[in-house]
Amino acid sequence: MLFKELELNQHLLRALKEAGYTKATPIQEDAIPHLLNNKDLLGCAQTGTGKTAAFALPILQNLTEEGTAGKGAIKALIIAPTRELALQIGESFQIYAKYLPLKIQVIFGGVSQNPQTAALKRGTDILVATPGRLLDLIGQGYIKLNQVDYFVLDEADMMLDMGMLHDVRRIIRELPKKRQSMFFSATMPTEIEKLAGTILTNPVKVEVTPVSSTVEIIHQSVYPVAKTDKTDLLIHLLKEDTVERSLVFSRTKHGANKIVKKLLQAGLTAEAIHGNKSQTARQRALENFKTKKTSILVATDIAARGIDVPELSHVILYDLPEVPETYVHRIGRTGRAGRGGKAISFCDETEAALLRDIEKLIQRKVPVIKDQPFLLKEGTVAPAPQPKKPVAARNNGTRTKNQQGPRGGQKAGQRPRPQTKKNTQSK
Repeated sequence: MLFKELELNQHLLRALKEAGYTKATPIQEDAIPHLLNNKDLLGCAQTGTGKTAAFALPILQNLTEEGTAGKGAIKALIIAPTRELALQIGESFQIYAKYLPLKIQVIFGGVSQNPQTAALKRGTDILVATPGRLLDLIGQGYIKLNQVDYFVLDEADMMLDMGMLHDVRRIIRELPKKRQSMFFSATMPTEIEKLAGTILTNPVKVEVTPVSSTVEIIHQSVYPVAKTDKTDLLIHLLKEDTVERSLVFSRTKHGANKIVKKLLQAGLTAEAIHGNKSQTARQRALENFKTKKTSILVATDIAARGIDVPELSHVILYDLPEVPETYVHRIGRTGRAGRGGKAISFCDETEAALLRDIEKLIQRKVPVIKDQPFLLKEGTVAPAPQPKKPVAARNNGTRTKNQQGPRGGQKAGQRPRPQTKKNTQSK
C-alpha cells in the first residue's frame, strides 16, 4: 500500500517523498489507520519492520489537526530503552515533521543535562526520552507530563531485560488517565503482557513478522570454529572484498574491546560500541560507521538495538546468544527496508546447544559452512572446567578465619568458649 492511500496530510506525504519513502511496510499499513482513529495499539514486531513511522506519522498528523502545536506543553511522549534508540526515533520524527510547526526534543543520560533543560524551557511538543533521565528531570521540576495526549513505549522487552520496568511504571503514574497509548515489543513474555494490560485500553493488536520467523531475504550461515580460532576466522572473513560494512556482535563489553584490538592489529578499521563507552564515544563510533569512515562496528546487544544502517551488508555473530530470540534481533540489523544481507554465525565447541535452540525457534536449519580454513574438527568437545584451587593455596598457605581449627582444648563441633577481654587498665 502507498502512503498516499493512508489518509496522511500533504505535509507528511511531501516529507516522506523527499526521504524516499512511498510504500508502507505491513506494520505501517496495519497500524496507521487505527492510530489515526485514536485507538490504543499493541504492536508485536521485530527490528527493521518500520514501526517508528507506524506510530510517528499518526502522532504528527493528530497533533497538527488538534492545533495544539507550539503551546509549550509536552503533548506526545515516547520512551525508549537506550540512548541510540532514542536518538534514532528523534531523527525519524524530525524527518517526518519537516514541514510541520512542531518542536521535537530528545533527552537521555550520560551527558550534561544543561543543553536538554535549556531546550525544554523553550517548549517542546514531542519528547523522546530514556527512563532514567526523564525521571531525573521530572524530579527536578523541568518536565511535567500532565498534558500528554499520546504515549509510546518502544522496545518493551528490552526494558525488561535491562531492569527498567520499575522506572516505566513510575513514569506512567505521571501521565493523564485519558490518553492514546501505543505499546511495541519484539517479544511478549508474561511480564510484558501484564504491563501492556496496565497501559492500554481495548487495544488493537498488530503482529507483523513474528519473532519465530526470520527475515527470509537474509542469507544465513554458521561456521563451526574453535573458540581460540574465532578472531582469526573473523579477520579472514572481513578481508574478503564482498564484506563492505559489518556489524559484529560480542557477548561482553570486554570481548568487544578485545576483538577491536585484534582487528586494528590486522590493519582493519574497527570501533566498539557498548555501555562502558561514553555517550560521545558511542555517537562518534556510530557516526563513523554510518558514514563509512569505519567499516566494522563491534557491539553488544544492548548498544546495538538502536543501530539503523540501511546499507549494512553483513552481521556477524562472534558469540551465539543465550536467548534464541536475540538471534532474530541481531540478524535483523541487515536486510533493512526489504534489502538483502548476510548473517554469519560462529559456533564453537561450547555453543552447539545454543545453535539447536535457535534452529528450533526459527524452524529451519542454518546452513553449515565447512569450506573454510578454521573448521572445527568433528568430535571436539568443550574443555572441562578447571577445578578451583583450595582456598589455602590461593592464600599462600595462610589459613583464613574460616579454616582455623578448634581453639586449644576445643573439640570438633563444640561451640567455642567466649573470650573475655583482658583488663588493660593499670591496677
